This record gives sequence, C-alpha cells and structure tokens, in this order.
Amino acid sequence: MPRIPTPVIAAAGLVGGYAVARWTKKRPLGGVVLAGAGAVAAREWQQVGGVKASVGLSTAYVAAFAGSHPLAKKIGAWPAVFSVAGGMAAASWAVTRGK
Repeated sequence: MPRIPTPVIAAAGLVGGYAVARWTKKRPLGGVVLAGAGAVAAREWQQVGGVKASVGLSTAYVAAFAGSHPLAKKIGAWPAVFSVAGGMAAASWAVTRGK
C-alpha cells in the first residue's frame, strides 16, 4: 500500500480539523481530527527523519495550529488555515525530502 506523503497528512490535519470543527460546530471533534493527523504525521516523521525531525515538525504543527488563531483575526479564518497548512507542508517536505 503506498504511503501518503507527510506534507499532505500535516496540511490535511490542519485544514480538516478546522473544517470539521466549523461545519459540525463541535470544536472537540475538530481537535480529534487535528490530533489524529498529527499523530500519524509524527509517526511517519520519526520513521523517515528520526526523533529530532519528528519532535521539531510536531512542535511546528502545534505552533501552526496556535498561530492560525491570531492570523485569522488579521486575514480571515480560511486564509489563515490555508496559510499555516501550506507552511507546515513546506516545512515537512523540506525536512523529510530525499529520506
């Protein structure tokens, strides 16, 4: 079975978590999606890049989630979510490419 690239998992977790929270109006459910994707991505980051890569990218994932909130006040919710998801995908790709 082919693996889903970690940049896709990370970006989908951020976008999907927000989408689920917004459309269901249940923030905890969005948090489950966010955390689930983050856990899958962290496991893959560790397998591909080792512990340092996993810890660093997991920290960036949480920071992207947290950073989307103040950013949303400036540029809007969806643009903020897409911005941090793109940044997280780029960071994941940069750290794990060629490994």
